[in-house]
Amino acid sequence: IDPLILSQSRTSFSFLVLLPVLLLRRGRARLRLPRKEVLQLLVLGVLGVAASNFFYYLAIQRTNVAIAIILQYTAPIWVLLYTVARGLQRATAQRLLAVALALSGIVLVIGIVGSGPLHLDTLGVAAAMLAAFSFAFYNVGGHDLLARHDRWLVLLYVTCSASLFWLVVNPPWKIVAAHYSGMEWTFLLVFSLVSVLGPFSFYFAGLQHLEPTRAIIVSCLEPVFSIVIAAVALGEVMRPVQTVGIVLVLAATLVVQMPDRKGEATIMEPIE
Repeated sequence: IDPLILSQSRTSFSFLVLLPVLLLRRGRARLRLPRKEVLQLLVLGVLGVAASNFFYYLAIQRTNVAIAIILQYTAPIWVLLYTVARGLQRATAQRLLAVALALSGIVLVIGIVGSGPLHLDTLGVAAAMLAAFSFAFYNVGGHDLLARHDRWLVLLYVTCSASLFWLVVNPPWKIVAAHYSGMEWTFLLVFSLVSVLGPFSFYFAGLQHLEPTRAIIVSCLEPVFSIVIAAVALGEVMRPVQTVGIVLVLAATLVVQMPDRKGEATIMEPIE
């Protein structure tokens, strides 16, 4: 299945399932937002959710799960660099250390340093980095909206905008011409629910018992589980030098999330 249809079905099915649920529970009036904020959510849906999904699956197709998810999880580093450049945060030793660890880990993961060539696909690595930038953009751009509105409402609008965008890029007649089987459509439906709506509901339940900083640190285990599952289920093998790179990237992600001496912490809400 093409990465485009994976990304399109993931947001479209999620929107089509979430919309009637919210309409029944809240009514149409409570789902309305000011026009200005709707436009902001449209941009977030296209440049954040749609772009992040597509480039991530393209990276998996051209490289493997481990490399794709590790490069995508450099997003907290790019958020940090942006906030420091804008004067929203200070360039503390802790944050500079996190950037250095992340960049060193990336060098090892993609095989720039190590014994023997890794033969990575250039397009795959570029797609993984674009997924990271899109993920970072979603978090920076959506921070203010998430502070004012219910997360499910924000999710509804961004999945709607992403779905509309994909209908323009890949209209229905092209989807029909692909002749996907009933089993493939069933997989796409289940995949969208398991990879979007299910994880969000569990994550929000976790936030009822954990403060956001602790919750996001726990969610940093996602790359670890992804790599382990990929190794077991797909037979992907990581070289020792790449394993060291993974550890450095994960360490950087944890360091950048830790509060500084004044108790300040960088908070990111995962959308993947």
